[in-house]
Amino acid sequence: MVHHTDAELPLPPMKWDAWGDPALAKPLPDDIKGLLSAALGVSASDTAGPTAEEVLLRPSALSPDDLAAITAIVGDGHLSTADADRLPRSGGKSTPDLLRRKSREPQDAPDAVVLPGSEEEIAALLALCAERRIAVVPFGGGTSVVGGVQPDRGGFAAVLCLDLRRFDRLHELDELSGEAVLGAGLTGPQAEELLAERGWELGHYPQSFRYATIGGFAATRSSGQDSAGYGRFDEMVRGLRVVTPAGLLDLGRAPASAAGPDLRELFLGSEGAFGVITAVRLRVHPLPTSKAYEAWSFPDFATGAAALRAVEQQGTGPTVIRLSDEAETAVNLAMTDKIGGTQVTGGCLAVTVFEGTPEQTAARHEATRAVLLAAGGTSLGAEPAKAWEHGRFNAPYLRDSLLAAGALCETLETATEWAELDRLKAAVTEALQTSLKQTGTDSLVMCHISHVYPTGASLYFTVVAAQQGDPLTQWAGVKRAAGEAIMANAGTITHHHAVGTDHLPWLGQEIGELGVRILRAVKDTLDPAGILNPGKLVP
Repeated sequence: MVHHTDAELPLPPMKWDAWGDPALAKPLPDDIKGLLSAALGVSASDTAGPTAEEVLLRPSALSPDDLAAITAIVGDGHLSTADADRLPRSGGKSTPDLLRRKSREPQDAPDAVVLPGSEEEIAALLALCAERRIAVVPFGGGTSVVGGVQPDRGGFAAVLCLDLRRFDRLHELDELSGEAVLGAGLTGPQAEELLAERGWELGHYPQSFRYATIGGFAATRSSGQDSAGYGRFDEMVRGLRVVTPAGLLDLGRAPASAAGPDLRELFLGSEGAFGVITAVRLRVHPLPTSKAYEAWSFPDFATGAAALRAVEQQGTGPTVIRLSDEAETAVNLAMTDKIGGTQVTGGCLAVTVFEGTPEQTAARHEATRAVLLAAGGTSLGAEPAKAWEHGRFNAPYLRDSLLAAGALCETLETATEWAELDRLKAAVTEALQTSLKQTGTDSLVMCHISHVYPTGASLYFTVVAAQQGDPLTQWAGVKRAAGEAIMANAGTITHHHAVGTDHLPWLGQEIGELGVRILRAVKDTLDPAGILNPGKLVP
């Protein structure tokens, strides 16, 4: 295929050097820029990166014979080496990803993009790539924030982006069992639209919902904002179809089984390193017919966390329950004097949402409300919770605006038992603040709980500081300090962002040397040539 710049394939829906839809991006207001400058020394200037037309990509390393062999498998119109197709698939959407895209030096990108249309085509592609030593990176929505879709050649001759967007069907809906089989390339909105046409819902709404895919949710153990009501994505999975270089696996035969270890677990969280997920059978539920909202204020984070624990351990049934700490609540107030039209005067803001039939919604709301009142909460009414839901997918746009204003802004997450929650939060906050201070800047560290379990909860941190020197080097040191604090204080290195490249240094510490050997044995069995997503998941 002749190299040229015009896109030949359907493009991912997100801008190549930012999150999401450019039409939804908004610059920071001048008063917020002033606050950042006064509080953190953030410069209002931004280093302009190249336009898409100005970006220099390393030339494709695939030979004409390689391209002809791939085209023979997938047919004309499903393979491209065009820069306009390679660039949007050149990585994920973390802060380091976006900072790297400001470079005017030659940038990494897949050597070609291929869109297979069947499991047979994927199997043939994997066999060809193993024979010709071409790495393969499965690609869904490109929303990874941990380096999970970096086009790493890993010592191979070239790297191919295997885009799954043609796997976009609702294959089956079993209304009696409450299960649906969805193609791995469906985005969150596409899947919900197909189900809603039949009166059903999956109910998985992570922040990446608008762009991430069913296969990506499974491959990263995604957790959505409605997890209190519907569970994490891996809890929804009833079956998987996976094409590996060693063959096809169709896993999950019954609601529960004692037929040995559950092999589905090998691929939930496998990040494309063991095989290519093509379809997922999922638990679904009828569309809710009723919804209720209530926001709450707690005097401090410890009181609020204890209240969330009581709700979860008593099983009162909210669909959404989350708690912002004092810093995050204060920032929300700094952005507006009211939240959802309601005056809030500090403390910690909590949000609850309830769904189901009218009877279920009312009962769950009443039971949860009683627990939160008894735990020291003050009701703020429905409007702040509705306001949160209205903007629930928009935080990454604010991150991009902060970067453009000269701030360093990034997120990280973890989870632990309730007994360790305060210690872990304090340790990570201190590690972030201290490491940033060492780079010459003060920082703002915010945290919230967004996923709760009977035995523990997640902690999601957002950090804002001034960019100092090379911001990539600056953040690498900060991330290292936070990772060490997590591992030293009973946390998991990742609750729902996955491992990718960013968390790989700590995976051995989390699962142990024997655990690493098990992962390597699985990799060697399913992908003996090691072509699948090199440099991710397996230390």
